[in-house]
Amino acid sequence: MVRAASRRGAAVFAVLALLLASPAAAQDSLPPAPYAYKQLPNPDQEARAQALMETLRCLKCQSQSIADSDAPMAGDMRHQVRTRIAAGEDPEEIRQWLIERYGDYVSYTPQLRPMTWPLFAAPAAFLVLAALLLRKRFRRGGDGAADEPEAQEDNA
Repeated sequence: MVRAASRRGAAVFAVLALLLASPAAAQDSLPPAPYAYKQLPNPDQEARAQALMETLRCLKCQSQSIADSDAPMAGDMRHQVRTRIAAGEDPEEIRQWLIERYGDYVSYTPQLRPMTWPLFAAPAAFLVLAALLLRKRFRRGGDGAADEPEAQEDNA
């Protein structure tokens, strides 16, 4: 009886595991988008698409541009960029569309916005703080060094 229940439990677990794993397997088995690995016929359009793709980050790889990444998601993004360039869209419009869709992280050149200004201001604030601390340290160190010889002369 216990053995039959454990077999049923194992069978249910196996079916659930297959159901949960099937979307992941299906994603990789899809053919790549038409312009994921194929260049545009117009060299000028392809040059603009390539320049834009080199400034966009692959969301899966995170350290590569979509031009360099072999991830399926990067291929889909390359396809989107090339399709929109071929349709006559401006590369900056495409960049804005991708930022709206995926967030600021997709661009290697972040924009100054109310949400991101602390990232731009923090290095300057740290430099000012470090300069103030060093200035205070050197002033105090300079005054103390001048007082030491006088104190030694009084003891002699």
